Amino acid sequence: MKIEQHVTQKIWRDAFVSILLYLAPIALMLATFYLTDHKPWAGSNGLPFKVPGFIEAVFQNLSSWGLPVIILAIGIIEFAAGLYETKWTKNERILDIVCFVVPKIIIRPLVAYYSLQLLPQWLPAAKGSFSWVPFWWAFAIIAVADDLTQYWYHRLHHQVPWLWRFHRTHHSAPYMGMAMAGRQNVIYTIFFSQTYLTVALTYMGLGYAALFVKVIKSLIVTGAHSSIPWDKPFYQIKWLNPIAWVLERFISTPATHYAHHADTTDDGVGHYKGNFGNMFFLWDIIFGTGIITRRYPSSFGIKHYKEEEWYAQFLWPIFKSKKQGSELAADGPMVGDEIVLTPVNPEPVFETKLAS
Repeated sequence: MKIEQHVTQKIWRDAFVSILLYLAPIALMLATFYLTDHKPWAGSNGLPFKVPGFIEAVFQNLSSWGLPVIILAIGIIEFAAGLYETKWTKNERILDIVCFVVPKIIIRPLVAYYSLQLLPQWLPAAKGSFSWVPFWWAFAIIAVADDLTQYWYHRLHHQVPWLWRFHRTHHSAPYMGMAMAGRQNVIYTIFFSQTYLTVALTYMGLGYAALFVKVIKSLIVTGAHSSIPWDKPFYQIKWLNPIAWVLERFISTPATHYAHHADTTDDGVGHYKGNFGNMFFLWDIIFGTGIITRRYPSSFGIKHYKEEEWYAQFLWPIFKSKKQGSELAADGPMVGDEIVLTPVNPEPVFETKLAS
């Protein structure tokens, strides 16, 4: 199934702009060094803040066991904080828990550990090669590189039909809540860029900044999925409105991300064909894929959800669904991220509707 031509053209145009965005913080850093005659590579660069003593050992061993331990700890905290949804069916509950536990407590720590064992063999000369980069510049570079890459990873899973089924699990949840923030097909998780990027940057000497980005991003993304609309006071209290204007254009909030998880666009609030930003909503503003309404959808999920078995949603295409007509069934249709009801045929007609 081909992508519509105007979508393809927009993807290539936006990809070119993205290259400039990737390079922008690096160019700005080097220009600042030139103008101030600052040469950080000539000296040592420590953290601009004091690390608590009880975790100093962990941070001193980031390139061995420290990073896997931190990733595991973050996963356990997110897992404990997220599982509170009381409206789960048994199938949804198992799916959410498995999607939380397996990636955060098994896959990512193991990837981090074994990658740090292999990198010295593959790239021995790269170890600590960027340790001279000042912390806040490293933070800015990594934040842009990490989140812009995830924006594209996310966007393409909506705009390229054959990729949609690997991301569909995240959108099948008929509710919002921190418990479903990590609800993803295992293939989507394995090829997700963040863990590999964090590991590689840690090995090259940028571990502190990479972890700082990871923690802040986890807080923002988890908050955007939370069932608590924490951004609502910014819209309701008049003197907070200017802050809201900046906030909703800069980071993902419940209002903007709820819209992405809505099951319809007919109400003028839902926008599942856009609002792809994860930590930064700024990418949606730049590429014209965002919508801001300061309202919240009344229902979530996908209209043609067949409540497929948890194992099929988590492990497709390794395991297929037994639900007839499901996208995840052995002979299931390849559909887009919406269905259309026609007057001629009141039954659901599956069509590929791609974001423009």
